[in-house]
Amino acid sequence: MFAQTNTAIQVREAYKQFGSPILPLWRRMPRSNGKPNGAPNTNSHASFVVAVDHVSFSVAQGEIFGILGPNGSGKSTLIRLLATLLLPDGGDIRVFGYDVVRQPMQVQRLINRVSVEASFFKKLSPMENLVYGARLYGMRGAETRQQVVEILTRLGLEQRAIHKPMEEMSRGMQQKVAIARALLSRPRLLLLDEPTTGLDPRSKREVQQVVQELRQEHGTTILLTTHDMTEADQLCDRIAIIEGGKIVALDTPDALKRIIPRNGHEPTLEDVFLELTGKKLVKEEETVA
Repeated sequence: MFAQTNTAIQVREAYKQFGSPILPLWRRMPRSNGKPNGAPNTNSHASFVVAVDHVSFSVAQGEIFGILGPNGSGKSTLIRLLATLLLPDGGDIRVFGYDVVRQPMQVQRLINRVSVEASFFKKLSPMENLVYGARLYGMRGAETRQQVVEILTRLGLEQRAIHKPMEEMSRGMQQKVAIARALLSRPRLLLLDEPTTGLDPRSKREVQQVVQELRQEHGTTILLTTHDMTEADQLCDRIAIIEGGKIVALDTPDALKRIIPRNGHEPTLEDVFLELTGKKLVKEEETVA
């Protein structure tokens, strides 16, 4: 039973695999010849990958919760499960009490998502793209256009860029527009999947400041995946480290760093990550927007 009213996200034993599907019970029942009904050919091997492996965690309302993990660890799959873009193969996932499987529409009204692979109508300008997106949320009129200008300029876009075609903008600038589009609907839960990838240091700081302001001024709950350990350390109240689809550690940044011996220097999240996963977290190259 999901009882806590102050809980934004509740995940219990979430499981997701890709590849060969799990056979339903009726297909696993024995046939007259004693073999399972629908059993695979013994000469072939089932091929599947477990992306999220019985993951459990909760996120309080107004919390900034980080997920760190190497490429292929299941971070983005977990985000897509929360965003109702994928269905879990097992477990329970709820957003503000709504079941992502049984009540996807209610969940979608409360969330927005920013990912590295954000898509746009490239021939249209940021203004046209954002106004179009706003209409999908029932937002219309001059007030919406004013909000678009305010958000984009807050994220560092110049006025002249707001009306240029998206195809003429750098990847970093397009990423800012993706973040602006998510902010425009003022979601109660913002899912940020590596939102600052491709941004230069100044743009990163601008985005990080906006994230903090969202929580402080609007009480927005934020779930963040990132390759930037400094970003995670500065922004997140708690961090889950995920490897092979499983959570291997979950605590505050300071508590995570205390599990590593000092050995003459102050431990960092990079040290923690290396200790728990045996891997270095590869950062995306910073590019000038």
